[in-house]
Amino acid sequence: MPTLGNKTRPQQVRSSVLIEIWSDVVCPWCYIGKRRLEKALAGFPHAEDVDIVYRTFQLDPSAPVVPTETVAESLGRKYGGGAEAGKKMIDRVEAVAAEEGLLFRHHQALRVNTVDAHRLLHLAAREGKQAQLKEALLSAYFIETENVADHDTLVRIATGVGLEETRVREVLQGKEYADEVEADIREAASLGANGVPFFVIDRKYGVSGAQPSEVFGQIIDRAWNESHPQLDVVGGAGVCGPDGCAI
Repeated sequence: MPTLGNKTRPQQVRSSVLIEIWSDVVCPWCYIGKRRLEKALAGFPHAEDVDIVYRTFQLDPSAPVVPTETVAESLGRKYGGGAEAGKKMIDRVEAVAAEEGLLFRHHQALRVNTVDAHRLLHLAAREGKQAQLKEALLSAYFIETENVADHDTLVRIATGVGLEETRVREVLQGKEYADEVEADIREAASLGANGVPFFVIDRKYGVSGAQPSEVFGQIIDRAWNESHPQLDVVGGAGVCGPDGCAI
């Protein structure tokens, strides 16, 4: 099982398991990994005691705010073969996504910058709505093929999950949470992440990639058991004596 080595924090008894997820809202494997984690949590008896925090990672920081091409065109230009070749690359990922119930239209999606979307995710975390915004952004990009760099689009998505419009526009018009975005990116590098999705459980285990649900289930079970140790009880049951009564 992968561990974070000397990045591990001192272990304490916790009431919950913390899962931090470095991902991008234009990363197809991040959406697939999210669904696989959710599937694992659906079978975990203590799911209500699992805290999930989304951290920033930008797959393509050089992507423009104003799009000039689709993802298929971008891939075809980068690897050769044009948009049709790019679409074939995407088709393989879309087939995997469909197995998780996600009907992508990724080849129609635009190559866009995601820094503003990530800044809003930090705002949403402060408001207790980060999980809702993360799902809404992923769905908007991969299923509805919306431009998640466009401010009006971001305002509509963010207010749709309950964020206050004036506050959302205030963040978008300035540089608020830019430092938090950069801090997340630096921390990912310090933890050894070289791609996304990257999952960190209780600051002890690192899981790279959209692993099968069974892998997530095993590591969450281990993290829970380590933070909720059981005593080794010596002595028989059903006995009352000078040392007490069994319960």
